[in-house]
Amino acid sequence: MKRYDLLTPEGTKDLLFEDCAVRRSLEEKLSGIFKSMGYCEIVTPGLEFFDIFNLNSRYFPQESMYKLTDNKGRILVVRPDSTMPIARVAATRLRDAQLPLRLFYRQNVYRNKPAMRGRSDEIHQMGIELIGSDSKRADLEVLAGAIEVLSSLENESFRFEIGDIGYFKALVGKLGVDKETTEQIRSLIEVKNYPALNDLLDSIGKNELTDALKILPRLFGGEEVFEKAEKLFDGGKDIICELRGIYDSLTALGYNGKITIDLGLVNKLDYYTGVVIKGYLEGYGDAVLSGGRYNKLLAEFGYDVPATGFAVNIDAAAKIIKQSVGYSTPVPDVIVYGEDGFEIKAVEYAGKLRKSGLIAESSVFGSFEETIAYAENKHIPRAVCVGVDIIEKNVGGKE
Repeated sequence: MKRYDLLTPEGTKDLLFEDCAVRRSLEEKLSGIFKSMGYCEIVTPGLEFFDIFNLNSRYFPQESMYKLTDNKGRILVVRPDSTMPIARVAATRLRDAQLPLRLFYRQNVYRNKPAMRGRSDEIHQMGIELIGSDSKRADLEVLAGAIEVLSSLENESFRFEIGDIGYFKALVGKLGVDKETTEQIRSLIEVKNYPALNDLLDSIGKNELTDALKILPRLFGGEEVFEKAEKLFDGGKDIICELRGIYDSLTALGYNGKITIDLGLVNKLDYYTGVVIKGYLEGYGDAVLSGGRYNKLLAEFGYDVPATGFAVNIDAAAKIIKQSVGYSTPVPDVIVYGEDGFEIKAVEYAGKLRKSGLIAESSVFGSFEETIAYAENKHIPRAVCVGVDIIEKNVGGKE
């Protein structure tokens, strides 16, 4: 007995009509932005070897990936991320290309998240990777591009957060705890679980470093964050100074009030090495855009060059835009019916109308009367009958 033949797997869904129209519109808009910045499109396979994602740093836990085997018994995964396959390409096929590399992508990623209800295991993403420069100019290019993307999404209530994971790394580095404890601290700061964080840090000991880590999740807001952070931990002053310079440069673009500093942005500790960013749209509770600097990733593929970039969750952005703007399925301008013996002429006539820029649907009905009734139901304004003569009828109007 079939049980799942009418269902989609958990975490996936079908996209119909308006959903497809919104997605394609977003793709074209973001592609235009990325191309105008000098980025070239790249597409990586949907299937990759497990080894691509089983690096020393374990950026993606094994249990979060969909796995299968090829005909030689080798373990494959359905792509859970786009940055790491692009790093593979940069380290191999593009190794001799002039740096920096400016690459963009639009493709699905697949992540197995059984503990999350209402999750999306299949996520359509677009993003950019700037490979081969660790300069402030490179950071500003990517961050300004991220803000331009958010501001283009027909949602003026966007919010852009920036931080630097180096500040957290400097704190825990001085604290001298093991990797497991570091991950516990990071996780509690990320979700802003203050009681559990305080209890964990109290068990380590009370000192300047644990006090600073307790306050870290609260270090978000405007320019006042910089002064608080500098006073909190002397070892992070250089990091805060660089982050302040980036913040000042971004606000000079005219987005003052849209940008928030958050030193509690500590996701993917082993992945990011410097500036980290998240972008939000009103009406969606999670980040729509995320990224940052990752200077060590390509070295794991044998190509030690710095990189930075971001990814946009197109599905999330499309959902918000569809709610706020609204899209409708295009209605044909005309429907063309061919009388018996004139079917090919009707096809040719419809083709001429399409070449003139109209949406022309061909009728599959057995009579012109049925064609007109169908046109009325679909609100197609004009019907054409091709026979010995060509007869046009304004649906609901006069011939």
